[in-house]
Amino acid sequence: MVLHSNIVGEGKPFVILHGFLGMGDNWKTLGMQFAEQGFQVHMVDQRNHGHSFHDDDFSYEVLVEDLKQYCEVHQVEQMVLLGHSMGGKTAMLFATKYPEMVAKLIVADISPRFYPVHHDAILNGLSALNFDEVKSRGQADKVLAEYVSDMGTRQFLLKNLYWIEKGRLALRMNINVLKEEVAEVGEPLPSYATFDGDTLFLRGDRSEYIGVDDEPIIKRHFPKAEIVTIANAGHWLHAENPTDFFDAVMTFVN
Repeated sequence: MVLHSNIVGEGKPFVILHGFLGMGDNWKTLGMQFAEQGFQVHMVDQRNHGHSFHDDDFSYEVLVEDLKQYCEVHQVEQMVLLGHSMGGKTAMLFATKYPEMVAKLIVADISPRFYPVHHDAILNGLSALNFDEVKSRGQADKVLAEYVSDMGTRQFLLKNLYWIEKGRLALRMNINVLKEEVAEVGEPLPSYATFDGDTLFLRGDRSEYIGVDDEPIIKRHFPKAEIVTIANAGHWLHAENPTDFFDAVMTFVN
């Protein structure tokens, strides 16, 4: 089974990997902008997310092999690879395993280190959606609000809702497996893994995912890494300050 993607533009391949509980569609606006700069942009859904297949197996090793297979099918031999959060972890591991395939690596708001599980409330909220009772986005939002107070986060999560048939909603992501395997999302990059190519780490100035303590770890795995801070942005830096995010990526890529 091959990962689902939305491909726009023509030119050098530029692959984007979304974060946990997200999907390629989250990147549509920026993806179109990158395409206008002469790239063929692949907004990929990782397994158990978006329109891609569901599977009980879930770890960065399998996510990397999914991407390798995707590249073979789409004849992507060398790319700009951008990953946010969980997608950033997939991108990091991919670059260390298949360095010849990555011309430039961009990691958005995640470090190679271990992160403890911190998605409990979100996963419990999504699991609480009973689609025998929940018949609209508004009702789904009401249920989620009991678990997730931040409206922006809820709107991001509710993008996963779709009509599986007339009058019946469902979630695109494989919530059962993701809930069961959530500890995998925080797994660190293996200690021996390194990538010597051009690498950019972007962090939000209001995010705690990449701190000062992360800089030595980043440099150990990615000796050429530049770390750039995006102003007025938290963990969803590409959505909160897309202008500065776009500019930072383009400066690095060009």
